[in-house]
Amino acid sequence: MQGLRDKGHIQTGQKVLINGASGGVGTFAVQIAKAFGAEVTAVCSTRNVDLVKSIGADHVIDYTKEDFTKGDQHYDMIYDLVGNHSFSERRQILTPNGICVLAGMGGAGLHPESWRRLIANFSAAFRSNFTPQKFVTYIAKLTKEDLDVLRDLMQSGKVSPVIDRTYKLDQTQAAVRYLEEGHARGKVVITTD
Repeated sequence: MQGLRDKGHIQTGQKVLINGASGGVGTFAVQIAKAFGAEVTAVCSTRNVDLVKSIGADHVIDYTKEDFTKGDQHYDMIYDLVGNHSFSERRQILTPNGICVLAGMGGAGLHPESWRRLIANFSAAFRSNFTPQKFVTYIAKLTKEDLDVLRDLMQSGKVSPVIDRTYKLDQTQAAVRYLEEGHARGKVVITTD
């Protein structure tokens, strides 16, 4: 929510592309962007197309069949959780004053690929100082006010968590291994019962 609202300045009617729409953050981003009145295009793999449609995506791009940076559509905002495209590729699909919010580290820790993405994100944010399109990074901050907004969105039915798998506490190691594979659909939950 903070990336879309506070960094991306999402507005009703904007065209928003969410790259990584089927993951733990992406499934929330799709729903939150819809709740703020955006037209949402979700990028995911073939196995997740129905999932992202079911949570409200207006359009879906299957990255195994199509490169979203090669299309004719332009977006007011890209919310990028994957970082698998270059600065210039993303710029070419942003509107002239569009913004790309660079979020997420991927996996459950800072692996070499995560470090590469972190450096690329900061580089893109710096380079965007010289263009009308902006690339911004952020770190989420836990606030009571934002938790209240999320609670209200959930109580109204506009946002629902997507749960991929549930593990017992003694299976935490297996849960982390699964997360590190990078293909979780929604959230992975650890229970204590």
